[in-house]
Amino acid sequence: MTYLFQVITQEQAEEIAFQWHYDGEYSFYNMESDRDDLAEFINQEKRGESVYSVLNNNELIGFFSVNKADERIYDIGLGMRPDLTGKGIGFKFLKSGIEFVKSEYKPKKITLSVATFNQRAINVYGKMGFKEIKTFMQATNGSEFEFIKMEYGC
Repeated sequence: MTYLFQVITQEQAEEIAFQWHYDGEYSFYNMESDRDDLAEFINQEKRGESVYSVLNNNELIGFFSVNKADERIYDIGLGMRPDLTGKGIGFKFLKSGIEFVKSEYKPKKITLSVATFNQRAINVYGKMGFKEIKTFMQATNGSEFEFIKMEYGC
């Protein structure tokens, strides 16, 4: 399976934002759950060139955002299409994304933040080599939630 990363189109952003809905506790990640995140994700100007669609055989399977946090440190965000989650392909998806970020941005470190309840994702990140560096509270989805900041050395 080879994944193609390309700057997300407006149509793809809207598909993710309005048609991708996760079940149970993972509904936390529905784009419509946070108005500010939704507005930023669907606004092409705010999104800029830092959000990529991930395609497999011309099929949209996920997205990857890459933002410069500091000198040669990049913060990523990612999501897989809901029907593909929990199927054991998250590691390959993440690995492909890390390889893409390394080739395009030449980072020294890559960071990400994940909600503490999301053990499924935390396990995948740990398997990839991400290390937990701190926990913090973040306002999102109309409340405050605990997150873990994780770091990967390139």
